Amino acid sequence: MRQLALELASPPAPTLANFVTGANAEAVAALRTLVSGTAGERFIYLWGAPGSGRSHLLRAVLRQLGDAGRHVRCYGADETPEVEDGVEAVGVDDVERLKVEAQIKLFNIFNNLKDSSGMLVVTGDRPPAHLPLRPDLLTRLAWGLVYEVHALSEDDRRAAVLEYAAARGFVLPLEVTEYLLARVPRDLSSLRALVDTLDRVSLEQKRAVTVPLAREVLQLVQQKY
Repeated sequence: MRQLALELASPPAPTLANFVTGANAEAVAALRTLVSGTAGERFIYLWGAPGSGRSHLLRAVLRQLGDAGRHVRCYGADETPEVEDGVEAVGVDDVERLKVEAQIKLFNIFNNLKDSSGMLVVTGDRPPAHLPLRPDLLTRLAWGLVYEVHALSEDDRRAAVLEYAAARGFVLPLEVTEYLLARVPRDLSSLRALVDTLDRVSLEQKRAVTVPLAREVLQLVQQKY
């Protein structure tokens, strides 16, 4: 088990296809339209609580645009965005944490993308009006489409985990599902990674997926959470 603990499965790459929509149908539809190149509005701001899936959506859009041959850049809150010629789409995650210099750069990126018909997707933990950012940047963020990303309900999370396990070809017992839901972060990426790990461990050790097995795996990988 200790060797296996060092091999915790990586979460599946975020895509629009593997995002569980829940109450976010309108936001997901807008992002699909953006990716298709038929969107009238090319600037989208997504906000929601941690674990709501806003970062998943941001990275999914940038990944899909990149796979389609677009020149994209994606920045986290600890990075300073840069204005680059030729960049067609920019994503910025956790905008509320940007330092002043990075805020100025993002303002300039917005203007540059507007002039070049580029695309911008930004995420934050609150609506634009409540962000602790420069007023000129707040105005820009509010210009485009703004969507709240709603966290999945417990029923939706449960269904998503069970469906993911079924897609891998095994039945995840309900008691194991409930055990994981109560102890793993709300984001589906963490849950899916753990389901992958449980599946692999059960096959390698020829053990059924049970609560005791889930408990052992969680104890050995708890530093991941």
